[in-house]
Amino acid sequence: MKIDRVEVFPLRYPTRGFFKFLTGRSAAGRAAVLVRITGDEGTVGWGQSVPIESWSYETLETATIAIRDYYAPQLIGRDPLQIEQAHWRMDQAIAPGFSTGMPLARAGVDLALHDLSGKLQGRTLAQLWGRSPTEWITLSWTINVQRLDDLEDQLSLGQQRGYRNFNIKVAPDPEFDVRLARRVREAAPHGFLWADANGNYDVETALAVAPKLADAGVDVLESPLRPNRIRGYQALKKQGALPILMDEGVVSPVELEEFVHLNMLDGVAMKPARCGGLLSNRRQIELIERHGLMWLGSGLMDPDLALAASLALYGAYGLDRPAALNGPQFLAASVLAQPLDIRGDQAYLPTGPGLGVEVDFNKLTALMSHSPDPLES
Repeated sequence: MKIDRVEVFPLRYPTRGFFKFLTGRSAAGRAAVLVRITGDEGTVGWGQSVPIESWSYETLETATIAIRDYYAPQLIGRDPLQIEQAHWRMDQAIAPGFSTGMPLARAGVDLALHDLSGKLQGRTLAQLWGRSPTEWITLSWTINVQRLDDLEDQLSLGQQRGYRNFNIKVAPDPEFDVRLARRVREAAPHGFLWADANGNYDVETALAVAPKLADAGVDVLESPLRPNRIRGYQALKKQGALPILMDEGVVSPVELEEFVHLNMLDGVAMKPARCGGLLSNRRQIELIERHGLMWLGSGLMDPDLALAASLALYGAYGLDRPAALNGPQFLAASVLAQPLDIRGDQAYLPTGPGLGVEVDFNKLTALMSHSPDPLES
């Protein structure tokens, strides 16, 4: 069995509602690059890269080029079951910098290889990994408001759809953030409340606001600082007002292990998209668990395929806290033949081989027809 073709399908998903990262070119829709890897006997694996330039340096254009012109030639003619070897070959195509090169683009290839491997062996991802998955993952509703006057509508919509747990976007205004946290906690007194600053506090502000957020009912604080503020993270962990989670800046298990030993964090908000795919993310979860730290499930407003992969991963590793997977909240289309099974705030794991889902190529081509060619615009 050898890889015969690697194809890319760049497009934009229509969105609904306000989300802080849907700015600039992303205002035209949530960018994604679907990856189709076909074996020489015809079996197909699908993956999905989810670049977003307002969150990372990777764009729809660069992800398309990286996969098509750099990663694909390294994989043609290779064994699709050798996923670790495929990652080594992708390192030869685009060299690592501080960490893995082009991790968001690479994740699309990694997901497609996992999907193909599962289909070839007739196994789910959990079965490939020798794990017993949960049946569903509980989701968290994202609150992203610029004015407190808009909060009630967002809270009500989430609660009407059956959500009991909330994650709030905070920073850079600590006074606003504390008021926001208090209001959300009052509305959901028994829910899990997760504050995410996306690295937008400075060290002094983060140290001052963390105890106030804790007093307002926040359970964890994610990415209070940019990841290169090592001493700031150490100070926040030492302060101990809230569990401090990192997200941005944790790409491979190598730097995660360094950050753990530098006492910078209490845990990580995991994202397969951010760290180059499922292989790297599994190793990070296992590393965190060995150190007795916390991990939460997160995402990058993941569409259908990336969402299915995250659900499979988090279910296989027994995630027991609500996951901030807000693709269903903000995305208004899908390329799947059958939609993911989401009932209220419970997202059920797909049960088919590989990622457990199938792509409807007619839906894919329809979305592409409404998306400008990223390499011509």
